[in-house]
Amino acid sequence: MKTVKIEESEISSEHFIAEHFVVYIVKGIMNLFDGCEHVVLKSGECCIARKNRLGRFNKIKENNELEKIIIALDETFLKMFQEKHKINKTKFNLADTFIKLKPNKLMPNYINSLKPYYAHGIISEPFSDLKREELLIILLQEQPELAGLFFDYGIPQKINIEEFMNRNFTFNVSVERFAYLTGRSLSAFKRDFKSIFNDTPNHWLVQRRLQEAHFLIEKKHKKPSEIYLDLGFEALPHFSFAFKKRFGYAPTELTAPKRIPVANQEARPS
Repeated sequence: MKTVKIEESEISSEHFIAEHFVVYIVKGIMNLFDGCEHVVLKSGECCIARKNRLGRFNKIKENNELEKIIIALDETFLKMFQEKHKINKTKFNLADTFIKLKPNKLMPNYINSLKPYYAHGIISEPFSDLKREELLIILLQEQPELAGLFFDYGIPQKINIEEFMNRNFTFNVSVERFAYLTGRSLSAFKRDFKSIFNDTPNHWLVQRRLQEAHFLIEKKHKKPSEIYLDLGFEALPHFSFAFKKRFGYAPTELTAPKRIPVANQEARPS
C-alpha cells in the first residue's frame, strides 16, 4: 500500500490492471480512462480499478498538492479472505473498469489509520494483510454486491480481436497482454491477428498509432508532446523518429502544410 505525493501532473506508463486496486484520493484530482469511459476522482473519493482491464490515468495537483492511496487486492489475499470469512460469490452486474464507490463514513477514518504504519511509503508485514482485511470488511458491509467482483477468479474469455484492437490500440501494453485479454495464447493471438489484419501485431500497432497521431496533429492541431503518451509511445524522441520514418517528415512540420508534399499526407483510417 502506498501514499504517493507528486510534484506535477503525470500519466501512468502501465496500462494493464493486473489486480484489483482500491484508489482513494486524499488531495488533488485523478482522471481515469479505460478507452470508453472517463472517471474523475476528487479529494475524499474512492474507486476500484478492476483487474484484467486496460486503463490509464493522469493526476492533477490541487492547491499545489496531490496525495493518493492505492491498495492492491491480489488474488492470493482475496482467496484467503474469502475462506476465512466464508463468503459466497454473488453476481456482479456492472461492467465498468473503474467502479466509483458510494460515500462511506468509515473510509476517512480508515485512511487516517494507515498513516502510523507507513515506513518509506509502504505498510510493512504483518500489518499489510490486517489493514487490507479491515478495508474489505468496510467495503463489503456498505456494498455487499462487491463480493461478486472481488471473488470472481475467472480469466478473460475469447472475444473478437478486430473490435478489441481497434478500440484499444492506444494502450501501452505488450502483445502478450493483448493476447491474454482476448482469451488466447500468444501463438493463437498472432495467428488470428494475421488472418484479420494481414499484419503482425507489433507492426500494426505502431502504424495504427502513427496514423492516429497524424490525424490529431493535422486536424485537431494537437502538439506531439500532448499526445505521444496517450497513443502508447513511451518517449517523445521515439515517437518523433517513428513518425518521420513513416511519413517522411517530422510531426512538428505538420503545422506548416506548405513544407509537406501532398503525396505524403496520410488520411485517418476508417
